[in-house]
Amino acid sequence: MDSARERLDHLWRRGREFLGTEYAIMGGAMSWISERHLVAAISNGGGFGVLACGSMPPHLLAEEIRATQALTQKPFGVNLITLHPQLDALIDVCGEMGVGHIVLAGGLPPSAAIRRAKATGAKVICFAPALVLAKKLLRSGVDALVIEGTEAGGHIGPVATSVLAQEILPVIEDVPVFVAGGIGRGEAVVAFLEMGASGCQLGTRFVCASECVAHPNFKASFIRAAARDAVPSVQVDPQFPVIPVRALGNNATKRFADFQIKVIARFRAGEIEQKEAQLQIEHFWAGALKRAVIDGDVENGSLMAGQSVGMVTREQPTAEILGELVTQSLVALMGRKGPISVCTGR
Repeated sequence: MDSARERLDHLWRRGREFLGTEYAIMGGAMSWISERHLVAAISNGGGFGVLACGSMPPHLLAEEIRATQALTQKPFGVNLITLHPQLDALIDVCGEMGVGHIVLAGGLPPSAAIRRAKATGAKVICFAPALVLAKKLLRSGVDALVIEGTEAGGHIGPVATSVLAQEILPVIEDVPVFVAGGIGRGEAVVAFLEMGASGCQLGTRFVCASECVAHPNFKASFIRAAARDAVPSVQVDPQFPVIPVRALGNNATKRFADFQIKVIARFRAGEIEQKEAQLQIEHFWAGALKRAVIDGDVENGSLMAGQSVGMVTREQPTAEILGELVTQSLVALMGRKGPISVCTGR
């Protein structure tokens, strides 16, 4: 076991040093879920919690950061959505509150936002859904990257985690790269570390943590679900694009397809303009995540979940989840033989 621990320490050394944590395991920022309690629990457990700002205005973000700081002395980050209309003010709040890591997500961040975030003294982490964008972000001065595959929950891209890892990890060496999407066990963490990742990010695996504030109905849906139950949202007509979201199927997902058909039919009949039809389709899910996570309406709300949901089998403390991931990683490494490859632990 000591030899395996030395190998693991070597493999994710760069990620641990970048995050300032015992484990190079980031918590995915999930709206309404990744709030003060879960974020602090992940950081206190040795990982790196990430606070989801979502649509919060600056004053609420400041309150949430302050409340998280009251629950943990360990490092944690803040995830900001690049399309937020008050992005600059949110970045400034992070600077004023002494946030050490800012994650810019939800689209390719403008260079000005990256510069503003770095000017606060924080390390800036961005998502790279393709190699060409990873290189562009490096030129913009980001300090680390997350590559997230289509197996993830929430808004997703079209490429699998395993493919992104093969395309990006051998090429990007200047900054730490964290892998996300469909990761639920330590064996997968080790596999990506051995490919050159500096660490991994997990979201779905932490939804049923004891410290997570999600409604018991929401957690029960995850515990019952299999991997195949987490499916992308359906787009009825390419003329009315739908940004794919991976979630557990329920009555709302079925109604969404019917709703698109009816709205598009009204457009075809000349009853509404195309812009209005598109807005109606986009607004269908407004408030749906909160309805499920906080209110517990798992039939009419959105059950955003990654395909790793099949590995969520019970509610348990965050520290126990992290401990299982590390133990699984060590057991996997105990079966490895030979010297550590020169391409790992970059």
